[in-house]
Amino acid sequence: MKEVLIKTKLTACLQDELTLELRDLVEAAKAKTRDAYCPYSHYYVGAAALLADGQVWTGSNQENAAYPSGLCAERTTLFAANANNPKTPVVALAIACYSNGHFTEDPASPCGACRQVMLETEHRFGQPMKVVLYGERECYVFDSAADLLPVCFTNDNLA
Repeated sequence: MKEVLIKTKLTACLQDELTLELRDLVEAAKAKTRDAYCPYSHYYVGAAALLADGQVWTGSNQENAAYPSGLCAERTTLFAANANNPKTPVVALAIACYSNGHFTEDPASPCGACRQVMLETEHRFGQPMKVVLYGERECYVFDSAADLLPVCFTNDNLA
């Protein structure tokens, strides 16, 4: 038996320390929280995807009384971007959460299903996708979605 240590690198910074491009992406994610449909959780999530050609696609969480029928902001965003631009890589994804009258102080982490879709998006285009998790106190920047899901299931497992 052996023990394996898995490390994940992230950069913690203020929003003002992000590149202008990533700051704009975070602002788009923050703005999209207003469009969330979350009458049950009251947890408003917005996401914004930057494509390689400069397009920005946004999405928000969409809840449903039959809970499994709802969808997270990350997946609404990536599915819309990929469905409408099937050959254009997503180079960055920003996520922001709003609850109890303000944006979350600390960055909120995507659920497992969203991490899997983010990873699949990376694999689909064969390049890393930067991920920015916004928090009022600080942002977390990951160089790749794979950093959020280090032991992962990909199409390689199906071969």
